[in-house]
Amino acid sequence: MDTPETFTDFIRQQSGKLLEQTLTHTGLTFISVLIAVCIGVPLGILIIRRKRLSGLVLGIAGVLQTIPSIALLGFMIPLLGIGPKPAIVALFLYALLPIIRNTYTGISGVDNSVTEAARGMGMSPRQLLFKVQLPLAMPVILAGIRTATVINVGVATLAAYIAAGGLGEFIFGGIALNNTSMMLAGAIPAALLAILFDWLLSLLQHLNIRRFRRLLYILPLLFLALSSIYLLPDTSSGKIKAGFTPEFMGRKDGDIGLRTVYGLHLPTLVISDMIMYKAAAEKKLDVISGSSTDGRVRAYDLVVLEDDKHIFPPYYAAPIVRMSTLEKYPELEPVLNKLSGTINDSIMTELNYRVDYLKQTPEKVAKDYLTAIGLWKPATGGNKGNIRIGSKIFGDGYVLANMYKILIEGYTDLSVTTKTGLGGTKIVFDALINDQIDMYPEYTGTGLLVILQAPQQITDSIMSDSKKVYDYVQAGFEKQYRVKWLLPIGFNNTYALMMRREQASRLGIHTISALKQYTDHK
Repeated sequence: MDTPETFTDFIRQQSGKLLEQTLTHTGLTFISVLIAVCIGVPLGILIIRRKRLSGLVLGIAGVLQTIPSIALLGFMIPLLGIGPKPAIVALFLYALLPIIRNTYTGISGVDNSVTEAARGMGMSPRQLLFKVQLPLAMPVILAGIRTATVINVGVATLAAYIAAGGLGEFIFGGIALNNTSMMLAGAIPAALLAILFDWLLSLLQHLNIRRFRRLLYILPLLFLALSSIYLLPDTSSGKIKAGFTPEFMGRKDGDIGLRTVYGLHLPTLVISDMIMYKAAAEKKLDVISGSSTDGRVRAYDLVVLEDDKHIFPPYYAAPIVRMSTLEKYPELEPVLNKLSGTINDSIMTELNYRVDYLKQTPEKVAKDYLTAIGLWKPATGGNKGNIRIGSKIFGDGYVLANMYKILIEGYTDLSVTTKTGLGGTKIVFDALINDQIDMYPEYTGTGLLVILQAPQQITDSIMSDSKKVYDYVQAGFEKQYRVKWLLPIGFNNTYALMMRREQASRLGIHTISALKQYTDHK
């Protein structure tokens, strides 16, 4: 676990980025709540006057709130693309229910004798609303706004997955990199923002409305001011714009290496791997971080830029297995090694293409390939024991997990349970060492830099030699974690920078150094 000093050092080094993402997070929260107030309060008033609509309106708002937030963000992408717009719309939809419901409840709760007296004084419906009902209902309405604000501070962390920024960039990067300091750098400010905004709105909620009515006029102005970050002009317009995954942003063989070794500083959006390739193909991003064997490289006609200063180490894939599992089932290792040397880069790219672009199931792709090379056998239905296979969220992880399942069930008396899509490195590796899974496919470069976190002098001395990297991680894993690296599968799924082929050709950019030179002149 990181020490407090390490966390302090991280905060100091990332203070500029942290401030930027905190402001972005605040802007996302308040612009969505402001829109929700402008629409939700009138809707609440409408269903007071049209009671028969109340069930429909509240029902729709309730259904929207039950949709998982990451799914709601995903639904927005085909309509609005990536960036702040889909995030703001999704957050607005999440904020609607408490505001509509509290407006309806607050006005409904006004004493009938008060409203009757107001009518008896000759007030029009408009005067009744603005001079009696809304002022008396305001504490309840503010409670709804307060609830919506706190909800949106939390949900806004997910906006980082669709390149909308915010404190989620640190959280997801920390999870992917097993970096506690990075996670806390996002989680602590997000929690403090929620507490701060809740406290400030609670003060406003408990004011004497009659005495401090004018202060309420400040509320929309305050929300507008806190939302104004999205009204500022985009200073990166016309420049090469990059999109990197949260994991890539925090790695030495990622954005850190690009900055320190190449001196490359690009306007960068943090974005989920699931939508990054498509965003490049649709010209919403110019440069992305990717995997060299990803099938979407072919699908979207992207080109890999040459890493001419060699910041990306070899990423040879191999199964890693708990040594206690191998000791219990010694027949497992030779079966898993049957896949060794059978899949090169071009084959893995083709298999990924079938999963990522042609939308074939990983089970079918795995079975078809093993059949083609003569390794497929029907399951024996064995009951000697159960092997739990995990994988990360990437296509090749799904495919390899299913290949190993087929091999184990066909060549041994063991059964298999797969737990695929376990997120980034931290989640799946923690599952392995905590005995939640028995094995998963990993990459030597990730083992070297992310899990073992080898010192710089060691990485510099071995990074260009794939065998030395493999030997180092094999020894380190056995010693520190009692986890064994089996024989490499054969393909090298290294990190890479990619551009659209047409754009790279037109600009004459074929190496990362050439990209640096081009950006220096823009």
